Amino acid sequence: MAWIQSRKLWVFCLCVTATVFLIVTLQVVVELGKFERKKFKDSSFQDGLYVEEKTMDLNPFPQEALALHGKNTLGVGSYPILLWWSPLTGETGRLGQCGADTCFFTINRSLQHHRMTKAFLFYGTDFNVDSLPLPRSAHHDWALLHEESPKNNYKLFHKPVITLFNHTATFSRHSHLPLTTQYLESVEVLKSQRYVVPLKSKNNLRKRLAPLVYVQSDCDPPSDRDSYVRELMTYIEVDSYGECLRNKDLPEQLRSPATMDADGFYRIIAQYKFILAFENAVCDDYITEKFWRPLKLGVVPVYYGSPSISDWLPSNRSAILVSEFAHPKELASFIRQLDYDDQLYETYMEWKLKGEISNHRLLTTLRERKWGVQDITQDNYIDAFECMVCGKVWENIRLQKQGLPLKRWKAEAMHLSCPEPTTFTFSSPVPLAGHGSSLREIWIPSFQQSKREAQALRWLVDRNKNFSSQEFWALVFKA
Repeated sequence: MAWIQSRKLWVFCLCVTATVFLIVTLQVVVELGKFERKKFKDSSFQDGLYVEEKTMDLNPFPQEALALHGKNTLGVGSYPILLWWSPLTGETGRLGQCGADTCFFTINRSLQHHRMTKAFLFYGTDFNVDSLPLPRSAHHDWALLHEESPKNNYKLFHKPVITLFNHTATFSRHSHLPLTTQYLESVEVLKSQRYVVPLKSKNNLRKRLAPLVYVQSDCDPPSDRDSYVRELMTYIEVDSYGECLRNKDLPEQLRSPATMDADGFYRIIAQYKFILAFENAVCDDYITEKFWRPLKLGVVPVYYGSPSISDWLPSNRSAILVSEFAHPKELASFIRQLDYDDQLYETYMEWKLKGEISNHRLLTTLRERKWGVQDITQDNYIDAFECMVCGKVWENIRLQKQGLPLKRWKAEAMHLSCPEPTTFTFSSPVPLAGHGSSLREIWIPSFQQSKREAQALRWLVDRNKNFSSQEFWALVFKA
């Protein structure tokens, strides 16, 4: 009996101790909350101007403080608002730290007319004329992120539209934040010999593999690459694994486009001497993984795409450029020559085997870019884009504080520009049997119509009033 009472007393003491601990802990949390609120109150905006009471290091903010509840929360009204008009990030509210600057990033369109909204961010593929933040105030900057193919939104590639924006991040080296090397992780990846197959082994593999490999499942794009490859196949053997011109199958587990960065896929491609690296569009500086992947794997790319590709080659002899050959027959003859001549082939592999990159532009770009690729230790290019705009907004806030004229930035036509698509003259305009209706004939008319769309959009935006899609299309097709 005494043992039971002793046990009860012990449990009672434990409960009292736990209660006291919880009360003390709660009090500490409350006091810390008061302290944090005091810190933010000491440094805030008044009437749109930043009043800096003291210097402080802004640490990551509590998630609960960032939620939008229709109130003047920590971010809204306290920091400049950058509104993603294209809901790329999906974030309803986040304070982003960009060096010494802090901005509030959101997709909440109800903040369009908030006094602290300073910029609208657009993602090119999702840029839709049906809904734009109009009327546009004088202090509202527009910023464009578009790293993808021009075929996704041709109207952006014409001067009347691209010059609507104040800040740009595109694949062009001329944009405010160039993303030309968006598919290249680092110099070290280029130099790596992890996947390199010795030439002697590649020569043995030639008994069952073609000299060339082609892997594409986006058929008949604006570059008309399938027409060229189809013609090339009449002069030299090509192993084609994708949906386009397929004559060879990948293992079942590697047939999804999601596996094109898988180790197993890399191992298969690395066995080949050459790969047809053809972009889906021809634009200066539009360079995708189709070019960088073979260089990483130790395969010589036979490249068609960016006319400025020579500016980005690791060395003068690291790729074969289709543009230097008048006809696929001539290209096939040259590849066959390299296939038979080991010494000549090795001149294209020398930079890789020695780990020597001689292109200073490429080295400088990779060293100086403010974002990383598949690198958790660095911001990605979306973060860098956000911070670029945030920094420009803050630059004007500081000028306003000093009573100085504000700066106005403006995109130029060269920030996003591509020529009209063309088709290869040696290819038949009629799709081959089994290919279905070809897309190749829609790209030129689509590009030509996009010029009219760009002009119509510019006129409507300059009018600075909301407009309907009916108004837009009526203007596009106006006689």
